[in-house]
Amino acid sequence: MTAAGALSLPRTTATAARVLRQLRHDPRTIALMILVPCVMLFLLRYVFDGSARTFDTIGASLLGIFPLITMFLVTSIATLRERTSGTLERLLAMPLGKGDLIAGYALAFGAVAVVQSALATGLAVWFLDLDVIGSPWLLLLVALLDALLGTALGLFVSAFAASEFQAVQFMPAVIFPQLLLCGLFTPRDAMHPVLEAISDALPMSYAVDAMNEVLRHADLTTAFVRDITVVAGCALLVLVVGAATLKRRTA
Repeated sequence: MTAAGALSLPRTTATAARVLRQLRHDPRTIALMILVPCVMLFLLRYVFDGSARTFDTIGASLLGIFPLITMFLVTSIATLRERTSGTLERLLAMPLGKGDLIAGYALAFGAVAVVQSALATGLAVWFLDLDVIGSPWLLLLVALLDALLGTALGLFVSAFAASEFQAVQFMPAVIFPQLLLCGLFTPRDAMHPVLEAISDALPMSYAVDAMNEVLRHADLTTAFVRDITVVAGCALLVLVVGAATLKRRTA
């Protein structure tokens, strides 16, 4: 018999399939995850209609940031909804490990993240004429990792919220500091040394750095590999911690 805490591929895929079936019947959530990043990029392009270079400078960074934010928001609320409805407690009363549950959610939302990232990257590069020196496939890779990081963070913070409103309140605490310190508004090395040191510990900083590497270099660089490794490692770490802190009782 498989231990309850061990990962089981059939249980994980069954959980992912259940989540995807639920999402299929929630068009507003699908629109938020799939369309909002594309709409924001479209608006951004024409906000800077008279300065295409500005869009090239920040568009690549936001191509990674927008999926992270939307996946964080949707995942945290969707997971909390299952906690408050009692679905999560009933699932954990079955032969379903915590790892299976977290991995299933991550797999389901990760599948949506693939679609989201592909649409946003295709829109930015081939329709909005985002000028990148590197491969658009590397942009897609970073956008996908950022979306998975947002999914992991959303799953994690849902354990500490008692309502959907509280889940949304975590956004200023978890996302906004990263947004301010990631280097989007000013180079990180131009910040106060204390803030620069804090930014070095935040995963969004490495996501923005990775996007900038693709923007400026035609070839795969060591810095790019380091940056995406940090983002992927942070996502995996948050998922593991989230599984460890998952409670079997929701009351």
